[in-house]
Amino acid sequence: MTVHGVEVVRIQAEHGRRLDNFLLARLRGVPRSRVYRMLRRGEVRVNGSRVGPHYRLRREDAVRIPPHRAADQAGSASISTRALDAVATALRGAILHEDENLLVVDKPAGVAAHGGSGVSLGVIEALRRLRGEERFELAHRIDRDTSGCLAVAKNRQTLLDLHAQFRTGRVGKRYDAIVAGCWPARLRRVEKPLLRFRAASGERRVRVDGRGDPARTDFAVVRRLGGGDDELAATWLAVFPKTGRTHQIRVHAGASGHPVLGDDKYARDEPRAFGRPRLLLHATELTLHTDGHRRRFSAPVPPAFEAFAQRFG
Repeated sequence: MTVHGVEVVRIQAEHGRRLDNFLLARLRGVPRSRVYRMLRRGEVRVNGSRVGPHYRLRREDAVRIPPHRAADQAGSASISTRALDAVATALRGAILHEDENLLVVDKPAGVAAHGGSGVSLGVIEALRRLRGEERFELAHRIDRDTSGCLAVAKNRQTLLDLHAQFRTGRVGKRYDAIVAGCWPARLRRVEKPLLRFRAASGERRVRVDGRGDPARTDFAVVRRLGGGDDELAATWLAVFPKTGRTHQIRVHAGASGHPVLGDDKYARDEPRAFGRPRLLLHATELTLHTDGHRRRFSAPVPPAFEAFAQRFG
Protein backbone atom coordinates (compact mmCIF):
# COMPACT_ATOMS: atom_id res chain seq x y z
CA MET A 1 0.00 0.00 0.00
CA THR A 2 1.40 3.40 -1.01
CA VAL A 3 0.43 6.66 0.73
CA HIS A 4 0.04 9.75 -1.48
CA GLY A 5 -0.10 13.33 -0.22
CA VAL A 6 -2.23 16.23 -1.42
CA GLU A 7 -1.99 16.83 -5.17
CA VAL A 8 -3.28 19.69 -7.32
CA VAL A 9 -3.82 18.81 -10.98
CA ARG A 10 -4.24 21.46 -13.67
CA ILE A 11 -6.70 20.23 -16.32
CA GLN A 12 -5.63 20.29 -19.96
CA ALA A 13 -6.42 17.28 -22.19
CA GLU A 14 -9.04 15.98 -19.71
CA HIS A 15 -11.41 18.92 -20.22
CA GLY A 16 -15.01 17.85 -20.79
CA ARG A 17 -14.65 14.73 -18.65
CA ARG A 18 -16.82 14.09 -15.61
CA LEU A 19 -14.98 14.64 -12.34
CA ASP A 20 -15.76 11.18 -10.93
CA ASN A 21 -14.53 9.42 -14.06
CA PHE A 22 -11.36 11.53 -14.06
CA LEU A 23 -10.66 10.57 -10.44
CA LEU A 24 -11.42 6.87 -10.94
CA ALA A 25 -8.97 6.73 -13.86
CA ARG A 26 -6.27 8.73 -12.08
CA LEU A 27 -6.55 7.04 -8.69
CA ARG A 28 -6.15 3.44 -9.78
CA GLY A 29 -5.61 1.24 -6.76
CA VAL A 30 -7.93 3.40 -4.62
CA PRO A 31 -11.26 1.66 -3.88
CA ARG A 32 -14.16 3.10 -5.84
CA SER A 33 -16.11 3.62 -2.61
CA ARG A 34 -13.26 5.74 -1.23
CA VAL A 35 -13.22 7.95 -4.33
CA TYR A 36 -16.94 8.69 -4.01
CA ARG A 37 -16.55 9.27 -0.27
CA MET A 38 -13.91 11.92 -1.06
CA LEU A 39 -16.45 13.62 -3.30
CA ARG A 40 -19.35 13.41 -0.82
CA ARG A 41 -17.24 14.85 1.99
CA GLY A 42 -15.92 17.71 -0.12
CA GLU A 43 -12.32 16.52 0.15
CA VAL A 44 -11.95 17.00 -3.61
CA ARG A 45 -12.06 20.66 -4.64
CA VAL A 46 -12.16 22.30 -8.05
CA ASN A 47 -10.78 25.84 -8.10
CA GLY A 48 -11.16 25.84 -4.32
CA SER A 49 -14.86 24.97 -4.40
CA ARG A 50 -16.83 21.84 -3.61
CA VAL A 51 -18.50 20.28 -6.67
CA GLY A 52 -20.48 17.13 -7.40
CA PRO A 53 -19.25 13.94 -9.11
CA HIS A 54 -21.00 14.84 -12.39
CA TYR A 55 -19.20 18.18 -12.74
CA ARG A 56 -17.57 18.41 -16.19
CA LEU A 57 -13.99 19.56 -16.06
CA ARG A 58 -12.91 22.69 -17.91
CA ARG A 59 -9.53 23.60 -19.29
CA GLU A 60 -7.28 25.14 -16.60
CA ASP A 61 -9.45 23.89 -13.72
CA ALA A 62 -7.33 23.20 -10.63
CA VAL A 63 -8.41 19.89 -9.04
CA ARG A 64 -7.26 19.27 -5.47
CA ILE A 65 -6.91 15.55 -4.72
CA PRO A 66 -6.68 14.78 -0.97
CA PRO A 67 -4.22 12.38 0.67
CA HIS A 68 -5.06 8.77 -0.11
CA ARG A 69 -3.76 5.20 -0.02
CA ALA A 70 -3.48 3.10 -3.19
CA ALA A 71 -2.81 -0.60 -3.60
CA ASP A 72 0.62 -1.31 -5.08
CA GLN A 73 0.57 -2.48 -8.69
CA ALA A 74 2.35 -5.76 -7.92
CA GLY A 75 -0.11 -6.70 -5.18
CA SER A 76 -3.06 -5.73 -7.35
CA ALA A 77 -1.78 -7.87 -10.22
CA SER A 78 -1.41 -11.00 -8.08
CA ILE A 79 -4.87 -10.62 -6.52
CA SER A 80 -6.55 -10.13 -9.90
CA THR A 81 -4.87 -12.91 -11.90
CA ARG A 82 -7.71 -15.43 -11.62
CA ALA A 83 -10.38 -12.80 -12.33
CA LEU A 84 -8.35 -11.48 -15.25
CA ASP A 85 -8.13 -14.95 -16.80
CA ALA A 86 -11.89 -15.43 -16.44
CA VAL A 87 -12.73 -12.11 -18.09
CA ALA A 88 -10.14 -12.64 -20.83
CA THR A 89 -11.70 -16.03 -21.61
CA ALA A 90 -15.16 -14.48 -21.77
CA LEU A 91 -13.92 -11.76 -24.12
CA ARG A 92 -12.14 -14.14 -26.46
CA GLY A 93 -13.75 -13.79 -29.87
CA ALA A 94 -16.14 -11.08 -28.63
CA ILE A 95 -14.56 -8.10 -30.44
CA LEU A 96 -17.00 -6.81 -33.08
CA HIS A 97 -14.83 -3.98 -34.44
CA GLU A 98 -11.42 -2.45 -33.83
CA ASP A 99 -9.46 0.36 -35.45
CA GLU A 100 -6.87 2.84 -34.20
CA ASN A 101 -9.49 4.88 -32.31
CA LEU A 102 -12.35 2.61 -31.36
CA LEU A 103 -13.06 -0.89 -30.10
CA VAL A 104 -16.59 -2.34 -29.95
CA VAL A 105 -17.03 -5.54 -27.97
CA ASP A 106 -19.97 -7.91 -27.54
CA LYS A 107 -19.88 -7.91 -23.74
CA PRO A 108 -20.96 -11.24 -22.27
CA ALA A 109 -23.70 -11.31 -19.63
CA GLY A 110 -22.28 -11.51 -16.12
CA VAL A 111 -19.14 -9.51 -16.94
CA ALA A 112 -19.02 -5.96 -15.61
CA ALA A 113 -18.14 -3.12 -17.96
CA HIS A 114 -15.93 -1.65 -15.22
CA GLY A 115 -14.64 -2.87 -11.88
CA GLY A 116 -16.14 -1.42 -8.71
CA SER A 117 -19.00 -1.95 -6.25
CA GLY A 118 -17.67 -5.33 -5.16
CA VAL A 119 -16.50 -6.34 -8.66
CA SER A 120 -12.71 -6.51 -8.84
CA LEU A 121 -12.41 -6.63 -12.61
CA GLY A 122 -14.40 -5.68 -15.67
CA VAL A 123 -13.98 -5.41 -19.44
CA ILE A 124 -11.99 -2.20 -19.24
CA GLU A 125 -9.50 -3.51 -16.65
CA ALA A 126 -9.04 -6.72 -18.60
CA LEU A 127 -8.26 -4.80 -21.79
CA ARG A 128 -5.80 -2.52 -19.98
CA ARG A 129 -4.03 -5.45 -18.38
CA LEU A 130 -4.00 -7.68 -21.45
CA ARG A 131 -2.75 -4.92 -23.74
CA GLY A 132 -0.83 -2.70 -21.40
CA GLU A 133 0.68 -0.61 -24.20
CA GLU A 134 -2.74 0.74 -25.21
CA ARG A 135 -5.12 3.12 -23.47
CA PHE A 136 -8.75 2.07 -23.10
CA GLU A 137 -11.62 4.15 -21.70
CA LEU A 138 -15.33 3.30 -21.56
CA ALA A 139 -17.44 5.52 -23.80
CA HIS A 140 -20.60 4.39 -21.97
CA ARG A 141 -21.81 1.58 -19.71
CA ILE A 142 -24.25 -1.29 -19.84
CA ASP A 143 -25.36 -3.30 -16.82
CA ARG A 144 -23.29 -6.26 -15.69
CA ASP A 145 -26.03 -8.79 -16.51
CA THR A 146 -26.88 -7.15 -19.86
CA SER A 147 -24.98 -8.47 -22.86
CA GLY A 148 -24.17 -6.78 -26.15
CA CYS A 149 -22.50 -3.80 -27.81
CA LEU A 150 -20.08 -1.85 -25.65
CA ALA A 151 -17.92 0.94 -27.15
CA VAL A 152 -14.40 1.55 -25.84
CA ALA A 153 -12.27 4.54 -26.86
CA LYS A 154 -8.56 4.02 -27.50
CA ASN A 155 -7.49 7.65 -27.12
CA ARG A 156 -8.60 10.83 -25.37
CA GLN A 157 -10.00 12.64 -28.41
CA THR A 158 -12.20 9.70 -29.38
CA LEU A 159 -13.46 9.43 -25.81
CA LEU A 160 -14.46 13.11 -25.72
CA ASP A 161 -16.14 12.81 -29.10
CA LEU A 162 -18.14 9.73 -28.07
CA HIS A 163 -19.13 11.30 -24.77
CA ALA A 164 -20.47 14.31 -26.69
CA GLN A 165 -22.46 12.01 -28.99
CA PHE A 166 -24.05 10.17 -26.07
CA ARG A 167 -24.73 13.43 -24.21
CA THR A 168 -26.49 15.06 -27.18
CA GLY A 169 -28.51 12.00 -28.18
CA ARG A 170 -26.72 11.35 -31.49
CA VAL A 171 -26.08 7.70 -30.68
CA GLY A 172 -28.59 5.14 -31.95
CA LYS A 173 -29.29 2.21 -29.61
CA ARG A 174 -31.43 -0.88 -30.03
CA TYR A 175 -31.88 -3.54 -27.36
CA ASP A 176 -33.76 -6.81 -27.45
CA ALA A 177 -35.71 -7.80 -24.35
CA ILE A 178 -38.19 -10.46 -23.30
CA VAL A 179 -40.71 -9.23 -20.74
CA ALA A 180 -43.44 -10.89 -18.70
CA GLY A 181 -47.01 -10.77 -19.97
CA CYS A 182 -48.64 -9.45 -23.14
CA TRP A 183 -47.11 -6.07 -23.89
CA PRO A 184 -49.84 -3.77 -25.35
CA ALA A 185 -49.16 -3.04 -29.03
CA ARG A 186 -50.31 0.55 -28.48
CA LEU A 187 -47.70 1.14 -25.76
CA ARG A 188 -44.89 2.42 -27.94
CA ARG A 189 -43.34 5.05 -25.71
CA VAL A 190 -42.67 5.30 -21.98
CA GLU A 191 -41.65 8.71 -20.63
CA LYS A 192 -41.23 8.61 -16.88
CA PRO A 193 -38.60 10.46 -14.78
CA LEU A 194 -36.10 8.21 -13.01
CA LEU A 195 -34.50 8.82 -9.64
CA ARG A 196 -31.43 6.98 -8.37
CA PHE A 197 -31.30 6.03 -4.68
CA ARG A 198 -29.60 3.66 -2.28
CA ALA A 199 -31.56 0.77 -0.81
CA ALA A 200 -31.19 -0.04 2.90
CA SER A 201 -28.65 -2.69 1.89
CA GLY A 202 -26.55 0.00 0.18
CA GLU A 203 -27.41 -1.35 -3.27
CA ARG A 204 -27.86 1.23 -6.03
CA ARG A 205 -31.44 1.27 -7.29
CA VAL A 206 -33.67 3.37 -9.55
CA ARG A 207 -37.39 4.18 -9.36
CA VAL A 208 -39.94 6.25 -11.23
CA ASP A 209 -40.14 9.54 -9.34
CA GLY A 210 -41.25 13.03 -10.33
CA ARG A 211 -38.05 14.41 -8.79
CA GLY A 212 -35.88 12.30 -11.10
CA ASP A 213 -34.22 12.93 -14.46
CA PRO A 214 -36.33 12.90 -17.65
CA ALA A 215 -36.18 9.54 -19.41
CA ARG A 216 -37.76 8.14 -22.55
CA THR A 217 -37.80 4.58 -23.93
CA ASP A 218 -39.53 3.45 -27.14
CA PHE A 219 -40.81 -0.13 -27.49
CA ALA A 220 -41.99 -2.30 -30.40
CA VAL A 221 -43.37 -5.84 -30.26
CA VAL A 222 -41.20 -8.38 -32.12
CA ARG A 223 -42.94 -11.62 -31.11
CA ARG A 224 -45.57 -12.78 -28.66
CA LEU A 225 -44.74 -15.89 -26.65
CA GLY A 226 -47.01 -18.30 -24.78
CA GLY A 227 -50.77 -18.74 -24.82
CA GLY A 228 -53.68 -16.49 -24.03
CA ASP A 229 -53.19 -16.80 -20.28
CA ASP A 230 -51.31 -13.63 -19.35
CA GLU A 231 -49.70 -15.45 -16.42
CA LEU A 232 -47.86 -17.72 -18.85
CA ALA A 233 -47.31 -15.20 -21.64
CA ALA A 234 -44.21 -13.22 -22.50
CA THR A 235 -43.33 -10.69 -25.19
CA TRP A 236 -40.13 -10.24 -27.17
CA LEU A 237 -39.54 -6.51 -27.67
CA ALA A 238 -37.24 -4.25 -29.65
CA VAL A 239 -36.29 -1.42 -27.31
CA PHE A 240 -34.91 2.00 -28.25
CA PRO A 241 -33.74 4.08 -25.27
CA LYS A 242 -33.69 7.77 -26.18
CA THR A 243 -31.96 8.77 -22.95
CA GLY A 244 -29.26 6.90 -21.05
CA ARG A 245 -30.35 6.70 -17.43
CA THR A 246 -29.18 3.95 -15.08
CA HIS A 247 -31.35 0.80 -15.39
CA GLN A 248 -33.70 2.80 -17.64
CA ILE A 249 -35.10 -0.06 -19.74
CA ARG A 250 -35.57 -2.35 -16.76
CA VAL A 251 -37.39 0.27 -14.67
CA HIS A 252 -39.56 1.59 -17.51
CA ALA A 253 -40.58 -1.95 -18.46
CA GLY A 254 -41.35 -2.87 -14.85
CA ALA A 255 -43.28 0.37 -14.26
CA SER A 256 -45.43 -0.54 -17.28
CA GLY A 257 -46.40 -3.83 -15.65
CA HIS A 258 -44.13 -6.01 -17.80
CA PRO A 259 -40.70 -6.47 -16.16
CA VAL A 260 -37.74 -7.85 -18.06
CA LEU A 261 -37.44 -11.57 -17.33
CA GLY A 262 -34.47 -12.69 -15.29
CA ASP A 263 -34.15 -9.29 -13.59
CA ASP A 264 -33.23 -9.97 -9.98
CA LYS A 265 -33.54 -6.30 -9.05
CA TYR A 266 -36.90 -5.34 -10.50
CA ALA A 267 -38.70 -8.60 -11.44
CA ARG A 268 -38.36 -10.91 -8.47
CA ASP A 269 -42.06 -11.88 -8.51
CA GLU A 270 -42.19 -13.14 -12.10
CA PRO A 271 -44.17 -16.42 -12.61
CA ARG A 272 -42.35 -19.59 -11.58
CA ALA A 273 -43.24 -21.16 -14.92
CA PHE A 274 -40.59 -18.96 -16.51
CA GLY A 275 -37.87 -20.47 -14.35
CA ARG A 276 -34.95 -18.18 -13.61
CA PRO A 277 -33.38 -17.30 -16.99
CA ARG A 278 -30.43 -14.95 -17.30
CA LEU A 279 -31.44 -11.28 -17.64
CA LEU A 280 -33.15 -11.30 -21.05
CA LEU A 281 -31.82 -7.90 -22.11
CA HIS A 282 -29.26 -7.50 -24.90
CA ALA A 283 -27.68 -4.41 -26.51
CA THR A 284 -28.16 -5.50 -30.12
CA GLU A 285 -27.15 -2.42 -32.10
CA LEU A 286 -25.07 0.69 -31.53
CA THR A 287 -24.85 3.45 -34.15
CA LEU A 288 -22.04 6.01 -33.81
CA HIS A 289 -20.34 8.73 -35.80
CA THR A 290 -16.72 7.67 -36.28
CA ASP A 291 -14.03 8.67 -38.78
CA GLY A 292 -16.48 11.03 -40.43
CA HIS A 293 -19.08 8.32 -41.04
CA ARG A 294 -22.18 7.07 -39.29
CA ARG A 295 -21.57 3.39 -38.57
CA ARG A 296 -23.79 0.70 -37.09
CA PHE A 297 -22.38 -2.16 -35.03
CA SER A 298 -24.41 -5.28 -34.27
CA ALA A 299 -24.09 -8.05 -31.70
CA PRO A 300 -26.11 -11.21 -32.41
CA VAL A 301 -28.86 -11.97 -29.92
CA PRO A 302 -27.58 -14.70 -27.55
CA PRO A 303 -28.92 -18.26 -27.85
CA ALA A 304 -30.62 -17.90 -24.46
CA PHE A 305 -33.28 -15.69 -26.05
CA GLU A 306 -34.28 -18.16 -28.75
CA ALA A 307 -34.09 -21.05 -26.29
CA PHE A 308 -36.55 -19.24 -24.03
CA ALA A 309 -38.80 -18.35 -26.97
CA GLN A 310 -38.96 -21.99 -28.08
CA ARG A 311 -40.11 -23.05 -24.60
CA PHE A 312 -43.02 -20.61 -24.64
CA GLY A 313 -43.56 -20.12 -28.38
